[in-house]
Amino acid sequence: MKTKTKGNQKHLTLSQRIDIEKSLLAGESFAAIARKLNKDPSTISKEIRRHSKVKERKNTDFAPIPCNNRNGCEIKYLCDETCERKCRLCVKPDIKCIYVCPNYVPKTCDKLKKPPYVCNGCGKRVNCLMEMKIYSSKYADDCYRELLVSSREGINQTPESIMKMDELVSPLIKKGQSIAHIYAHHAEEIGCGRRTLYNYIDQSVLTARNLDLRRRVKYKQRKKSTRTSTVNRAYRENRNYSDFQNLVKEQPDLSVVEMDTVIGKKGGKVFLTMMFRKCSLMLIFLLAFNTQSEVHRVFNELTDAIGIDSFKKMFEVILTDGGSEFQDPESLESTGYGDSRTKIYYCDPYSSWQKGMIEKNHEYIRLVLPKGQSFEELTKEQVTLLQNHINSEARDSLNGCSPYQLSQLLLDKKLHQHLNLKEILPDDVHLKPELLNQ
Repeated sequence: MKTKTKGNQKHLTLSQRIDIEKSLLAGESFAAIARKLNKDPSTISKEIRRHSKVKERKNTDFAPIPCNNRNGCEIKYLCDETCERKCRLCVKPDIKCIYVCPNYVPKTCDKLKKPPYVCNGCGKRVNCLMEMKIYSSKYADDCYRELLVSSREGINQTPESIMKMDELVSPLIKKGQSIAHIYAHHAEEIGCGRRTLYNYIDQSVLTARNLDLRRRVKYKQRKKSTRTSTVNRAYRENRNYSDFQNLVKEQPDLSVVEMDTVIGKKGGKVFLTMMFRKCSLMLIFLLAFNTQSEVHRVFNELTDAIGIDSFKKMFEVILTDGGSEFQDPESLESTGYGDSRTKIYYCDPYSSWQKGMIEKNHEYIRLVLPKGQSFEELTKEQVTLLQNHINSEARDSLNGCSPYQLSQLLLDKKLHQHLNLKEILPDDVHLKPELLNQ
């Protein structure tokens, strides 16, 4: 009993179609291509005939395409009723019969009637005066899309559904939106799982490409910690990370805020960032200099604007690093009148992962302001705009909600009013450098 070749009855993938195109250019037979792809030769033949197209070519490219009815043609008087010369033999420079004859049919090559049925690999292709029929892997894209199978739901995607998905998803990805944010607002419209969508992007089925996604590279390997000096560490007394852990263990419902700075160009303006652990809302303040006095200014202005009671409720504990701008905890923990407003704790040296939420969230800033870019020309309004777009993106970690939405439930509305915190419509979220150029 004859057994079928392994791999038959399976759809051709895009990579296999590319192999077919390359093999045709090399002049290989259907049998040779079939052996290479572990398919039946009839499959190769059907694929080429079904998905080859006539290559668009104008008569003015380099020479007119001859008429298929040229031999034996007796037509006269196309240009002038008094002309007795057969039109196919006319040598008038300003007119040719193929431009005016209603019976003109572009001539095609007789070789297209037999394998390989296309002009791929033909030695006369460059100077051919006839219409060409070409097989190209890109012509099979619609077929490829139709035959893709969703890896999670098991749904066959049609070309129409893929095109609809592409029109919805690709523009949002090109705006810098994450897949999580897009699915939080358009999951039902997309009609397939996330893994499938990633596969479509990876296979170049959609207009969006891997380069449009935020990260397609591996994280760098962590450096080994190094010994640090204990000189000038007095400000850390009773404020170490171990003290912070003990406090949180005793009072798990504390409102914890992670604090850090983001540098533009050295010596210029910087961002002071604060992030609420419970809702992931990140506040961004523009500092003229990376100094203690600038950090104190922000604390004092914020306290005056929302009131010390609201400040104490929302900023119960602040976790930061040992940067010089944060090394005066007493002035941060108390107001100018001596009223206590928060408690500062410090991560261990070279252990930024201990405040990993805000470190991770800084990636959103770098999507719009790449590392090394100066903050000197930024205005307060632009920083607020950046802050609102970041806080309006839905997160997997928040069950599809955005930090702004949760903050409306967990934080005092005075904070939103003072900092002009607003929600950006889901489809308008833009996290690319163009955001600040609008």
